Amino acid sequence: MSFHLWLSLLIICLLGAMTPGPSLAVVTRHTLSGGRTQGLVTAWSHAVGVGLYALMTLLGLGLLFQKFPLLFKAISYGGAGYLFYLGIRALFSKGGAAETLTAGRKISLKKASWDGMAISLLNPKLALFFIALFSQYVSAGSGLYGQLIIIATPLFVDGLWYTLIACTLSRPSILEKLKRQAHLVDKSCGIIFILLACRVLWLL
Repeated sequence: MSFHLWLSLLIICLLGAMTPGPSLAVVTRHTLSGGRTQGLVTAWSHAVGVGLYALMTLLGLGLLFQKFPLLFKAISYGGAGYLFYLGIRALFSKGGAAETLTAGRKISLKKASWDGMAISLLNPKLALFFIALFSQYVSAGSGLYGQLIIIATPLFVDGLWYTLIACTLSRPSILEKLKRQAHLVDKSCGIIFILLACRVLWLL
């Protein structure tokens, strides 16, 4: 893979990672509820999910969806259902993230990692991104080295971007401000999740 081609792949992956959506909301909520460690675990679990999508694209994910369109619909419905579940959980959370912090309760790392990976693997937008945009780079990944670059680029771009988000939001000055508005963060995330779930179902 040439440097110019890799650079275009890097830019596309960066733009994809920076686009606001459910992933940003999940990382934000876990960072606020559990602190920097939970935020980082969520970020890199999400990145692993992105890397798995890259691997599956190399293995022919687009062709699989073309041959079995019901498979893509099943993933889309599953993603919509999971977003709706997250939305309801955020809307009706007891006391919001501030109470969790005040009480000294920590969200488990297992829960943070599950939410991070699930929100990537069950995100239809991410599947479409890899099929429509990412798949054009697959042919350039000849050989093991090229394929590793194709998988590693979106994985590390995504992980580093959400690491920046988690580290920024977990700074004491920012975290204190967010804690005071934690109930609004919860409600806002809940509404965003539910609206995104409705959008996914509307486009099916």
